[in-house]
Amino acid sequence: MDKPLIVILGAGLGGTLAAYEIRAAVGNRADVMTVSDTDTYSFVPSNPWVAVRWREPEAIQIHLPPVFERKKIGFSAVGARRLHAEEKRLELKDGTSVNYDYLVIATGPDLAFDEIEGLGPQGHTVSICQTAHAADAADAFDAFVANPGPIVVGAVQGASCYGPAYEFALILDTELRRRKIRDKVPMTFVTAEPYIGHLGLDGVGDTKSLLESELRERHIKWITNARVTGVEPDVMHVEEVGEDGAVRKTHDLPFGYSMLLPAFRGVPAIRDIAGLTNPRGFVIVDSCQRNPAFPEIFALGVCVAIPPTGPTPVPVGVPKTGFMIESMVTAIAANIAAILDGKEPAAEATWNAVCLADFGDGGVAFVAQPQIPPRNVNWSASGKWVHLAKIGFEKYFLRKIRRGESEPFYEKLALHVMGIRKLRF
Repeated sequence: MDKPLIVILGAGLGGTLAAYEIRAAVGNRADVMTVSDTDTYSFVPSNPWVAVRWREPEAIQIHLPPVFERKKIGFSAVGARRLHAEEKRLELKDGTSVNYDYLVIATGPDLAFDEIEGLGPQGHTVSICQTAHAADAADAFDAFVANPGPIVVGAVQGASCYGPAYEFALILDTELRRRKIRDKVPMTFVTAEPYIGHLGLDGVGDTKSLLESELRERHIKWITNARVTGVEPDVMHVEEVGEDGAVRKTHDLPFGYSMLLPAFRGVPAIRDIAGLTNPRGFVIVDSCQRNPAFPEIFALGVCVAIPPTGPTPVPVGVPKTGFMIESMVTAIAANIAAILDGKEPAAEATWNAVCLADFGDGGVAFVAQPQIPPRNVNWSASGKWVHLAKIGFEKYFLRKIRRGESEPFYEKLALHVMGIRKLRF
């Protein structure tokens, strides 16, 4: 009798760890396969460093096929064209199909640059969302420093990832000061958040004061409740919205270099499937990371539908941070293993958040348990130690991916000592 086939769609942070952890959890009871549109893993949190040449792309990338082969995980880099959920079939871009028994969707997002005219790498702003984008942003930055001018950094309406925007603004400030041209570069931070440090999470600890202080000390102006209406080659058009939703002020911001994080949506392969996704194409899941309409489908990471923390004058999404995603991975691995044992899935991810935001010469760290308020733990702190911790984390995480490990024993022990859990008990 053939073994059940578990297919993981996506090989980013969540998908790669899911492949490792599910393989370990199910043992020989099932076959495991990963389908991705690339054979390279990129450590996305280091993309801001790539964009200022503190890292070369190859330093944060890993060729996956040898690792997957060693772990006895099937792998295809053909990419998915369309999910046929009713048939339990994944159509690939080369015209072939994979029939699965269980599917774990970990695609990450589709980047909605096209929703704002002139936004993104095909428009007039750079991106750090992908490592290839960050490499192009580094080339643009080299040209900029030869002829410096204003910089605009931030996140547009509907974005759900704000930490990297703060990171990149402050990393740029650090690099410009090192080059001794900061005095030639006015900087503005533009964000849909209702206040600085909201982060899509209604703040964590004292992130409002910490991040406001950083921006103020570095002479970076900011515009909150901002709606970007369009981007031309050297000017950005922004509406500043009041609490009542009405436009309070318009800004035409000149720039010589700009990076704005876009809104996210579900990838085309899974978008517009009734019962599976919401109107933005994000996968609907229950407390066990399982889709109610298609119980053989699980989902994790940025592709999961999570409602906002509350109404805001300008749409603000909720981020899915690294540790939150890892908790989803652990829950799914436990639940699929339970199903194979003839049991009901019961593992629930904590959705706790542990984040390090690096500024090149310091940074801000926060812990939110759970990520969505109200919380049991709501802590933030800043200091030079955060920069060193981010470097250490990068090296540790890349080593974990190379070794094909999801959570080594010493990581489990450290998290246990700190009282940080991946699963609810």
